[in-house]
Amino acid sequence: MYDNLTPQLAGLDPSGFSIAPAPFNNADFPSESASQQVLEAVWSDLFALFADTALEADAEDLAWGFVNLFHRAATRKSSQLDRASDEIRSLIASADGSEVHSSKLEEQVLRAQSADASMQVFERMREVAASLYRDETGSSWKPVSGSRTMHSKALTSAVIDGRDFLRVRKERRMSAHSLEGTPVVFAGGRNRFDSDAEAKTYASNIWATLDKVRDVVPDLYLVHGGDSKGADRLAASWAERHEVQQLTFSLDRRLGARAGFKRNEQMLGIGPRYVIAFPGNGVTERLVIEAKKQRVTVVDRRGPLGTSLKRASE
Repeated sequence: MYDNLTPQLAGLDPSGFSIAPAPFNNADFPSESASQQVLEAVWSDLFALFADTALEADAEDLAWGFVNLFHRAATRKSSQLDRASDEIRSLIASADGSEVHSSKLEEQVLRAQSADASMQVFERMREVAASLYRDETGSSWKPVSGSRTMHSKALTSAVIDGRDFLRVRKERRMSAHSLEGTPVVFAGGRNRFDSDAEAKTYASNIWATLDKVRDVVPDLYLVHGGDSKGADRLAASWAERHEVQQLTFSLDRRLGARAGFKRNEQMLGIGPRYVIAFPGNGVTERLVIEAKKQRVTVVDRRGPLGTSLKRASE
């Protein structure tokens, strides 16, 4: 994946071939302000239609699908960019200086530039829709599988799948999937509350804890399991609001009962500064034990409603 195609190709100039500017500019695409206004208007009208009707319970699924429209469009453009880039590499490797060859190379560069620009526009539109989803549902939007990344220079609140992260790091293709800063692991489970007041107190405790850790580690990025419910969901919504990047390690269901412990191993394997623990199951308990063994500071909030103030490092 490429933030800007031209610099990637500029050093691969065969036989006098030069990389020309893309044959379009920002005015050829919807402006960011226009996109936001239109998406907000569509969102408001669409979901007002379902309020207080028998379809209201399905609104969240429809909201997820609304964001996914732009994610899928960006993914298609990304695939086109990959194919064009592979073809460019092949043509550069076989450069013979002929006019026919140069023409083919120019055509592939044009295709790649077009796909790259369109991909970034769709990603920006997806991020607008994702913020509307977060405000509507209280949850950070993430795709069913894979990663949610921004290839523009303004990379904020990216949600990156842990397996993608490790694969990309291994392959040294870090331009779009890199996370700069200090990892902080967050863990917690799903809980039932006797009242809305208790649920709100629990959420407030999670957000207040994350605020305090961020005061100590301003460059943190949040590492968690990406659960769409419970504590992970609340932590992800905090990260969205504060434009903190996220790295998610979803469960590998093929591992069966070992999946949660394998995820613990992966999260601790990236060397976090802190582990923040809220009430969870045995997997969370094991994460805390292993973190202490590795002398990772644990911010322990496993008391009722996540109110315990215990903090341990060993």
